Amino acid sequence: MTGAPSGRATQGTQDRHGAQEDVGGVVTLARALLRCPSVTPDDGCAIDVLATVLRDMGFAVTSLPFGEGDAYTPNLFARLGTGHPHVCFAGHTDVVPVGDAAWRSDPFGAQIHDGLLYGRGACDMKGGIAAFVAAIRCYLARHGGTIPGSVSLLITGDEEGPATNGTVRVLEWMAANGQIPDFCLVGEPTNPQQMGEVIKIGRRGSLNATITVTGVQGHVAYPHRADNPVHRLLALLHELTVAPLDTGSEWFESSSLQVTSVDVGNTATNVIPATACARFNIRFNDLHTGADLSGWIRTVCARHAPGADVQIRISGESFLTQPTAGVDALRDAVTAVTGQMPRLDTGGGTSDARFISQYCPVAEFGLVGASMHKVDEHVPVADLTQLARIYDRFVERLMA
Repeated sequence: MTGAPSGRATQGTQDRHGAQEDVGGVVTLARALLRCPSVTPDDGCAIDVLATVLRDMGFAVTSLPFGEGDAYTPNLFARLGTGHPHVCFAGHTDVVPVGDAAWRSDPFGAQIHDGLLYGRGACDMKGGIAAFVAAIRCYLARHGGTIPGSVSLLITGDEEGPATNGTVRVLEWMAANGQIPDFCLVGEPTNPQQMGEVIKIGRRGSLNATITVTGVQGHVAYPHRADNPVHRLLALLHELTVAPLDTGSEWFESSSLQVTSVDVGNTATNVIPATACARFNIRFNDLHTGADLSGWIRTVCARHAPGADVQIRISGESFLTQPTAGVDALRDAVTAVTGQMPRLDTGGGTSDARFISQYCPVAEFGLVGASMHKVDEHVPVADLTQLARIYDRFVERLMA
């Protein structure tokens, strides 16, 4: 593959911007991946580049594309070793669009300026993938090319998209083929400002609802001849939002219901509309389930607007990985490399960890996410190096 680095661990690279430490080839691989324009749903050969590198390292690589047509999604599962403990790294090679604003350099050029590596996906999350591969290179170099347990990678091209033919489908395949790990590390960017701040051990669930209330259109001067759906919609929204859902739990902040849209589409000031629609999202903690919240929503709607159309989609339940061996090993590795004790956290949005949590313990730790999805997304080369060392120490601790 063009641009794919070899499996050889390198000690340093040099470019026109000055010497950059390249522990385990982390910078070389990150740049190769960044040069692949893998904007969802296109892969841009990113998974092929990664597969070539992993095969050169001795991994057994399985290509797992799912879906057809516009839903086609490339995925990869690769494993080195067959024993236990089995540690899996999960990530995605797809990225969001570059946007309309001008970048300081080609968003798929992988250029380094003043110690910063620029490119769409630099921190979310091709840099994290490169760091894990580099960590395994370093581990193998110290241990004569062998590993007592096994390590694997679950890589999808559909995390930034619908997430229907990606990690979910690969996990089903892994379960059917005896490949479920003992612990999974997701390399999403978790640190707000600097390396070592946050490990995520859970995420809130997410529920989206659309409520459409149908009434009877009429003249505002003759309301008795009409049935105003707006009034009933506002009444049910008031009940849904007037009181907090909870005050939080041991590991989670309070759940939050946020109305995101109220639409009537009425351009006249003297007409009672026939329909009114509202949309809202609930980010919920471990005191609730999607099913319980759905039942509550439908009960409130039935009280204020019998016959309303209620559409609910649960994109993920809340989950929590209690601080056990895998989390402790990760926390110790972060502290040893960065010098600070990371906070265990469950905030933020959703990630593919919500699917993985149904199969095995999972935690998330990656780069600083301050520039993800932004123009001029970038990562300090020093952070890439540091992350590779953290992952290396994490694997060393678990395999000991």
